[in-house]
Amino acid sequence: MSRNLPPLNALRAFEAAGRHESFSKAAEELNVAHSAVSRHVRGLEARLGVKLFRDLPRGVTLTLEGRSYLERIVPALDMIAEATEELAEVPAGQVRVNSEPLFAERFIIPRLVEFYARHPEIDLRLETSHHLADVERHEADLAVRFAHSGALAEPCELLSDAPLHAYAAPDLIAGKSPEDLLHMVRYRDRNTDLWRRWFEAAGVSPEGVPETSWRLRSALAYESALKGLGVLLCSAEVVADDVATGRLVRCFDVGLRDGAFFLVHESRGVRRSSVRLFQDWLLDVTAPFRSS
Repeated sequence: MSRNLPPLNALRAFEAAGRHESFSKAAEELNVAHSAVSRHVRGLEARLGVKLFRDLPRGVTLTLEGRSYLERIVPALDMIAEATEELAEVPAGQVRVNSEPLFAERFIIPRLVEFYARHPEIDLRLETSHHLADVERHEADLAVRFAHSGALAEPCELLSDAPLHAYAAPDLIAGKSPEDLLHMVRYRDRNTDLWRRWFEAAGVSPEGVPETSWRLRSALAYESALKGLGVLLCSAEVVADDVATGRLVRCFDVGLRDGAFFLVHESRGVRRSSVRLFQDWLLDVTAPFRSS
């Protein structure tokens, strides 16, 4: 059966440019020149006899026809990629993961030796940022983000809702009581000031709890706690390795819940097997830190 199919390179260039609504970002993703993306897209427009993009003073935007075409071809390209991966002996490919910085530094990176031992053929690209990467536009395949209450609006899986406890270097906290923390430097790894809630849960009168008016960035606060400079209010999965080695200790059994970490994925689901393998691995290693 004869099919009216445009060149695959033209479809790949159009799909990337349409997803980003940018020829430059598409060229960067595909590792080709800007002119190559433009040439493929213009050739596709000539073949179809329609304008897929409208030029703007700075950049391009999809036309109605372009947006409709993009919505139709993306599932088809996904199916081709999925069928190709299923035939391969091993699920190779690049997986791009964007994460909250402290979660990446203290939880994911120390465990990557285990992941690479299982899947040495997968090229994992881990990057950190404080803003949520747009997985729908393929800024990342997966993104780890924290939500203070409830689930994120994006399609996601719960990674950890571990409670927060106070942690400190062993020598700093030895023999101390919750009241003693009132007179110590206190750090936290979240924007909200939860120390007042923690003291209340510990039975210390909230009226006696001074507000903490400043906050180090999470990585600096963590390092300061490791050096014995203060006490860190943090969730269990972030400090797990340093607690296991004795560099940090949980000060008291007093804990409180404040949000959770989630793994964000595309609304169409995780289709590529290499991405699914990383997702399954991360869900597996975070399982001890989930309440459900």
